[in-house]
Amino acid sequence: MDYLYDGSFEGLLSCIYHNYYREKADGIYPQELYQGSLTGSSSIVTSNSAQTARVSQAIEQKISGSSLLLVYKAFLSSYPDKENVILSYLRLGFRLGTKIDFYHSHPQVYPLHKIARRVAREVERFLGLLRFTDQGRFLYASLSPDHDILPLIADHFADRMANERWIIHDLKRNIAVIYDGQNPPEERRAPQRRWYLTGFDHQLDSSGPEEDRYRELWKLYFAGISIDSRRNPRLQTHFIPLRYRQHLPEFEPPRRR
Repeated sequence: MDYLYDGSFEGLLSCIYHNYYREKADGIYPQELYQGSLTGSSSIVTSNSAQTARVSQAIEQKISGSSLLLVYKAFLSSYPDKENVILSYLRLGFRLGTKIDFYHSHPQVYPLHKIARRVAREVERFLGLLRFTDQGRFLYASLSPDHDILPLIADHFADRMANERWIIHDLKRNIAVIYDGQNPPEERRAPQRRWYLTGFDHQLDSSGPEEDRYRELWKLYFAGISIDSRRNPRLQTHFIPLRYRQHLPEFEPPRRR
């Protein structure tokens, strides 16, 4: 039986629930990408919050909380068969429990760890590479990450820029995290979400007289602190891949006057 879901994390965990409490899954696939099977059957699974909570709790209690986070990071990746990598990992994890952390090279463990590391590495990069522009009433930043990392970076900026209103826009997926800057200090310490994720298909203009002056000042600063004799383009490309530079003003060509 192939289980098909709506592409959400809740939908994926609902499929995991069906794998254990309904019929064992041959595979799990996003409904919109499913090509069909010549030999087996398929079933569309509707996201169910109660089933999602039950599976999440089972992962935390029978494996570990860190395993649940690894599963979530793998889900946010752009890896084409991530659902079945997660399914395979959990099948082993529910058998081994916390011991699964000692099986890093196991064929049911290593792929998930590898995917989750790639997502975590991109998160770390964008925490330092994201550039905001002043839109007057709020700050705006755009990015085109390889993976769906907005849910993983939002809390960082909600803490660092708690008094600001801002939008972080994923241009590749047409989604954005929006934070209104209205949370009082006591709520900032609470574990509840302070931002929301929504569809967003409008790229905002990052230019303007005031903004242009700030961008030019930043480029002058960037050029001023560099040391020509220590330039290493290959190492720089390793830390800041070319595909990330389209949103970084310091890599923009100089403007003609």
